[in-house]
Amino acid sequence: MRHDHILSLSCPDRTGIVYRVSGLLFGQGCNILDAQQYGDEESGRFFLRVHFQLPDAEALPALHERFAHLAGEFEMDWQVHDARRRARLLVLVSKQGHCLNDLLFRAHSGQLNVDIAAVASNHEDFSALSASYGVPFHHLPVDASNRPRQEQAIVDLVERGQVDLVVLARYMQILSPRLCQALAGRAINIHHSFLPSFKGAQPYHQAYARGVKIIGATAHYVTADLDEGPIIEQDVARVDHAMTPRDLVRVGSDIESQVLARAVRRHVEHRILLNGHKTVVFR
Repeated sequence: MRHDHILSLSCPDRTGIVYRVSGLLFGQGCNILDAQQYGDEESGRFFLRVHFQLPDAEALPALHERFAHLAGEFEMDWQVHDARRRARLLVLVSKQGHCLNDLLFRAHSGQLNVDIAAVASNHEDFSALSASYGVPFHHLPVDASNRPRQEQAIVDLVERGQVDLVVLARYMQILSPRLCQALAGRAINIHHSFLPSFKGAQPYHQAYARGVKIIGATAHYVTADLDEGPIIEQDVARVDHAMTPRDLVRVGSDIESQVLARAVRRHVEHRILLNGHKTVVFR
Protein backbone atom coordinates (compact mmCIF):
# COMPACT_ATOMS: atom_id res chain seq x y z
CA MET A 1 0.00 0.00 0.00
CA ARG A 2 1.36 3.41 -1.01
CA HIS A 3 1.57 6.23 1.50
CA ASP A 4 0.80 9.25 -0.69
CA HIS A 5 0.66 12.71 0.80
CA ILE A 6 0.27 16.23 -0.52
CA LEU A 7 2.28 19.17 0.78
CA SER A 8 0.89 22.63 0.05
CA LEU A 9 2.54 25.85 1.13
CA SER A 10 2.84 29.57 0.55
CA CYS A 11 5.49 31.95 1.81
CA PRO A 12 7.37 35.12 0.91
CA ASP A 13 9.18 34.47 -2.35
CA ARG A 14 12.94 34.02 -2.19
CA THR A 15 15.60 31.81 -3.73
CA GLY A 16 16.13 28.26 -2.56
CA ILE A 17 12.60 27.26 -1.56
CA VAL A 18 12.17 24.40 -4.02
CA TYR A 19 15.74 23.22 -3.40
CA ARG A 20 15.24 23.09 0.35
CA VAL A 21 11.80 21.45 0.22
CA SER A 22 12.83 18.78 -2.28
CA GLY A 23 16.04 18.16 -0.37
CA LEU A 24 14.14 17.66 2.88
CA LEU A 25 11.74 15.22 1.22
CA PHE A 26 14.66 13.33 -0.33
CA GLY A 27 16.39 13.19 3.03
CA GLN A 28 13.29 11.58 4.54
CA GLY A 29 13.20 8.91 1.84
CA CYS A 30 10.24 10.41 0.00
CA ASN A 31 9.56 10.05 -3.72
CA ILE A 32 8.14 13.16 -5.41
CA LEU A 33 5.37 12.15 -7.81
CA ASP A 34 4.25 15.60 -8.95
CA ALA A 35 5.13 19.20 -8.14
CA GLN A 36 3.67 22.53 -9.20
CA GLN A 37 4.81 26.00 -8.22
CA TYR A 38 3.97 29.64 -8.82
CA GLY A 39 5.63 32.89 -7.81
CA ASP A 40 3.34 35.91 -7.75
CA GLU A 41 5.30 39.05 -8.56
CA GLU A 42 2.51 41.35 -7.37
CA SER A 43 2.07 39.88 -3.88
CA GLY A 44 5.66 38.68 -3.56
CA ARG A 45 4.52 35.25 -2.44
CA PHE A 46 5.50 31.79 -3.60
CA PHE A 47 3.09 28.85 -3.83
CA LEU A 48 3.96 25.16 -4.02
CA ARG A 49 2.04 21.87 -4.17
CA VAL A 50 3.98 18.61 -3.96
CA HIS A 51 2.46 15.14 -4.26
CA PHE A 52 4.92 12.70 -2.71
CA GLN A 53 5.18 9.15 -1.44
CA LEU A 54 6.46 8.30 2.02
CA PRO A 55 8.61 5.19 2.48
CA ASP A 56 6.23 4.06 5.24
CA ALA A 57 3.53 5.50 7.51
CA GLU A 58 5.91 5.69 10.46
CA ALA A 59 7.98 8.33 8.64
CA LEU A 60 5.25 10.98 8.84
CA PRO A 61 5.88 12.33 12.39
CA ALA A 62 9.59 12.84 11.66
CA LEU A 63 8.71 14.60 8.40
CA HIS A 64 6.35 16.94 10.23
CA GLU A 65 8.99 17.75 12.82
CA ARG A 66 11.70 18.50 10.28
CA PHE A 67 9.40 20.49 8.05
CA ALA A 68 8.23 22.65 10.95
CA HIS A 69 11.80 23.91 11.34
CA LEU A 70 12.08 24.67 7.62
CA ALA A 71 8.69 26.38 7.63
CA GLY A 72 9.78 28.65 10.44
CA GLU A 73 12.90 29.67 8.53
CA PHE A 74 10.91 30.56 5.40
CA GLU A 75 7.76 31.90 7.13
CA MET A 76 5.63 29.25 5.45
CA ASP A 77 1.92 28.60 5.77
CA TRP A 78 1.88 24.86 5.14
CA GLN A 79 -0.15 21.68 5.41
CA VAL A 80 0.45 18.01 4.73
CA HIS A 81 -2.59 15.95 3.69
CA ASP A 82 -3.17 12.24 3.27
CA ALA A 83 -3.81 12.00 -0.48
CA ARG A 84 -5.80 8.78 -0.10
CA ARG A 85 -8.26 10.07 2.49
CA ARG A 86 -11.77 10.67 1.14
CA ALA A 87 -13.05 14.13 2.07
CA ARG A 88 -16.40 14.33 3.86
CA LEU A 89 -18.99 16.78 2.52
CA LEU A 90 -22.12 18.42 3.88
CA VAL A 91 -24.28 19.66 1.01
CA LEU A 92 -26.75 22.50 1.60
CA VAL A 93 -29.59 22.92 -0.90
CA SER A 94 -32.92 24.71 -1.25
CA LYS A 95 -35.41 24.06 -4.08
CA GLN A 96 -33.10 23.72 -7.11
CA GLY A 97 -31.57 20.27 -7.11
CA HIS A 98 -29.41 20.04 -10.23
CA CYS A 99 -26.11 20.63 -8.41
CA LEU A 100 -27.06 18.29 -5.56
CA ASN A 101 -28.04 15.54 -7.99
CA ASP A 102 -24.77 15.93 -9.87
CA LEU A 103 -22.66 15.76 -6.68
CA LEU A 104 -24.54 12.71 -5.39
CA PHE A 105 -23.97 10.88 -8.67
CA ARG A 106 -20.30 11.83 -8.92
CA ALA A 107 -19.64 10.73 -5.33
CA HIS A 108 -21.58 7.48 -5.78
CA SER A 109 -19.87 6.62 -9.08
CA GLY A 110 -16.37 7.42 -7.80
CA GLN A 111 -15.86 10.42 -10.06
CA LEU A 112 -15.26 12.51 -6.93
CA ASN A 113 -13.10 11.14 -4.13
CA VAL A 114 -15.57 12.23 -1.46
CA ASP A 115 -18.20 10.87 0.89
CA ILE A 116 -21.33 12.96 1.28
CA ALA A 117 -21.91 12.77 5.01
CA ALA A 118 -25.31 14.49 4.85
CA VAL A 119 -27.62 16.78 2.92
CA ALA A 120 -29.37 19.63 4.72
CA SER A 121 -32.08 21.89 3.36
CA ASN A 122 -34.55 24.53 4.39
CA HIS A 123 -37.12 22.59 2.30
CA GLU A 124 -38.04 18.90 2.12
CA ASP A 125 -38.01 18.56 -1.67
CA PHE A 126 -34.88 16.40 -1.95
CA SER A 127 -35.25 14.03 0.97
CA ALA A 128 -36.20 11.15 -1.37
CA LEU A 129 -33.29 11.91 -3.73
CA SER A 130 -30.83 11.85 -0.83
CA ALA A 131 -32.34 8.64 0.53
CA SER A 132 -31.96 6.96 -2.88
CA TYR A 133 -28.18 7.36 -2.46
CA GLY A 134 -28.25 6.33 1.20
CA VAL A 135 -27.31 9.82 2.35
CA PRO A 136 -28.92 11.23 5.54
CA PHE A 137 -31.21 14.20 4.92
CA HIS A 138 -31.86 16.94 7.47
CA HIS A 139 -34.77 19.34 7.09
CA LEU A 140 -33.72 22.63 8.70
CA PRO A 141 -36.39 25.25 8.00
CA VAL A 142 -35.27 28.81 8.61
CA ASP A 143 -36.81 32.22 9.09
CA ALA A 144 -35.86 35.41 10.90
CA SER A 145 -36.99 34.04 14.26
CA ASN A 146 -34.91 30.85 14.28
CA ARG A 147 -31.89 31.64 12.08
CA PRO A 148 -29.28 31.44 14.89
CA ARG A 149 -30.63 28.03 15.99
CA GLN A 150 -30.82 26.78 12.41
CA GLU A 151 -27.25 27.84 11.69
CA GLN A 152 -26.07 26.21 14.92
CA ALA A 153 -27.72 23.01 13.70
CA ILE A 154 -25.59 23.26 10.54
CA VAL A 155 -22.44 23.71 12.66
CA ASP A 156 -23.46 20.69 14.74
CA LEU A 157 -23.81 18.59 11.58
CA VAL A 158 -20.33 19.67 10.51
CA GLU A 159 -18.82 18.73 13.86
CA ARG A 160 -20.69 15.44 14.35
CA GLY A 161 -20.09 14.34 10.79
CA GLN A 162 -16.40 15.33 10.83
CA VAL A 163 -17.13 17.33 7.68
CA ASP A 164 -14.20 18.71 5.69
CA LEU A 165 -16.15 20.85 3.22
CA VAL A 166 -19.60 22.45 3.17
CA VAL A 167 -21.03 22.86 -0.33
CA LEU A 168 -23.79 25.38 -0.99
CA ALA A 169 -25.42 23.64 -3.96
CA ARG A 170 -27.94 26.39 -4.78
CA TYR A 171 -28.68 27.02 -1.10
CA MET A 172 -30.74 30.18 -1.30
CA GLN A 173 -30.02 31.60 2.12
CA ILE A 174 -27.56 34.30 3.17
CA LEU A 175 -25.18 32.94 5.82
CA SER A 176 -24.57 35.11 8.86
CA PRO A 177 -21.07 36.53 9.44
CA ARG A 178 -20.80 34.17 12.42
CA LEU A 179 -21.45 31.07 10.29
CA CYS A 180 -19.17 32.36 7.52
CA GLN A 181 -16.38 32.69 10.08
CA ALA A 182 -17.04 29.20 11.46
CA LEU A 183 -16.75 27.74 7.94
CA ALA A 184 -13.94 29.98 6.68
CA GLY A 185 -11.88 28.24 4.02
CA ARG A 186 -14.10 25.16 3.97
CA ALA A 187 -17.35 26.30 2.35
CA ILE A 188 -17.91 26.67 -1.40
CA ASN A 189 -20.83 28.42 -3.10
CA ILE A 190 -22.07 28.28 -6.69
CA HIS A 191 -24.10 30.93 -8.50
CA HIS A 192 -24.83 32.17 -11.97
CA SER A 193 -22.26 34.58 -13.35
CA PHE A 194 -24.68 37.45 -14.02
CA LEU A 195 -23.96 39.10 -10.69
CA PRO A 196 -24.09 41.94 -9.96
CA SER A 197 -26.25 42.74 -13.02
CA PHE A 198 -29.22 40.43 -12.44
CA LYS A 199 -29.85 40.01 -8.74
CA GLY A 200 -32.80 38.36 -7.03
CA ALA A 201 -35.41 36.02 -8.45
CA GLN A 202 -35.35 34.54 -11.96
CA PRO A 203 -31.94 35.83 -13.10
CA TYR A 204 -32.10 33.82 -16.33
CA HIS A 205 -35.42 35.44 -17.21
CA GLN A 206 -33.90 38.85 -16.49
CA ALA A 207 -30.92 37.98 -18.71
CA TYR A 208 -33.25 36.81 -21.48
CA ALA A 209 -35.12 40.08 -21.34
CA ARG A 210 -31.84 41.94 -21.83
CA GLY A 211 -30.74 39.72 -24.71
CA VAL A 212 -27.51 38.40 -23.20
CA LYS A 213 -25.20 36.39 -25.45
CA ILE A 214 -23.06 34.65 -22.81
CA ILE A 215 -24.16 32.92 -19.60
CA GLY A 216 -22.05 31.14 -17.04
CA ALA A 217 -21.37 30.16 -13.45
CA THR A 218 -18.92 30.99 -10.67
CA ALA A 219 -17.79 28.86 -7.74
CA HIS A 220 -16.08 30.64 -4.85
CA TYR A 221 -15.27 30.35 -1.19
CA VAL A 222 -17.93 31.66 1.14
CA THR A 223 -17.17 34.87 3.02
CA ALA A 224 -19.25 37.43 4.87
CA ASP A 225 -19.12 39.60 1.72
CA LEU A 226 -22.04 38.14 -0.21
CA ASP A 227 -20.94 36.39 -3.43
CA GLU A 228 -17.55 38.10 -3.30
CA GLY A 229 -15.34 35.35 -1.87
CA PRO A 230 -12.14 34.17 -3.61
CA ILE A 231 -13.08 32.65 -6.97
CA ILE A 232 -12.13 29.02 -7.58
CA GLU A 233 -13.70 28.10 -10.93
CA GLN A 234 -15.79 29.68 -13.70
CA ASP A 235 -17.17 28.73 -17.09
CA VAL A 236 -19.39 30.21 -19.80
CA ALA A 237 -21.58 29.18 -22.73
CA ARG A 238 -22.81 31.19 -25.68
CA VAL A 239 -26.55 31.65 -26.15
CA ASP A 240 -28.57 33.39 -28.86
CA HIS A 241 -31.83 35.11 -29.68
CA ALA A 242 -33.64 31.87 -30.54
CA MET A 243 -33.31 30.45 -27.03
CA THR A 244 -36.15 30.79 -24.53
CA PRO A 245 -35.77 31.49 -20.80
CA ARG A 246 -36.29 27.75 -20.24
CA ASP A 247 -33.36 27.04 -22.59
CA LEU A 248 -31.16 29.48 -20.66
CA VAL A 249 -32.08 27.84 -17.36
CA ARG A 250 -31.21 24.41 -18.81
CA VAL A 251 -27.83 25.53 -20.14
CA GLY A 252 -27.10 27.49 -16.97
CA SER A 253 -27.94 24.52 -14.75
CA ASP A 254 -25.49 22.33 -16.64
CA ILE A 255 -22.72 24.91 -16.29
CA GLU A 256 -23.42 25.42 -12.59
CA SER A 257 -23.20 21.67 -11.94
CA GLN A 258 -19.95 21.28 -13.84
CA VAL A 259 -18.28 24.34 -12.34
CA LEU A 260 -19.25 23.32 -8.79
CA ALA A 261 -17.98 19.76 -9.30
CA ARG A 262 -14.64 21.07 -10.60
CA ALA A 263 -14.32 23.46 -7.64
CA VAL A 264 -15.05 20.67 -5.17
CA ARG A 265 -12.50 18.43 -6.88
CA ARG A 266 -9.81 21.13 -6.74
CA HIS A 267 -10.49 21.67 -3.04
CA VAL A 268 -10.49 18.03 -1.94
CA GLU A 269 -7.32 17.39 -3.96
CA HIS A 270 -5.68 20.32 -2.12
CA ARG A 271 -4.99 22.23 -5.30
CA ILE A 272 -6.18 25.64 -4.06
CA LEU A 273 -4.07 28.14 -2.15
CA LEU A 274 -5.34 31.56 -1.07
CA ASN A 275 -3.49 34.59 -2.38
CA GLY A 276 -5.14 37.52 -0.65
CA HIS A 277 -8.61 37.90 -2.17
CA LYS A 278 -7.63 35.61 -5.07
CA THR A 279 -6.75 31.94 -5.40
CA VAL A 280 -3.90 29.98 -6.91
CA VAL A 281 -5.44 26.86 -8.42
CA PHE A 282 -3.00 24.15 -9.53
CA ARG A 283 -4.42 21.94 -12.28
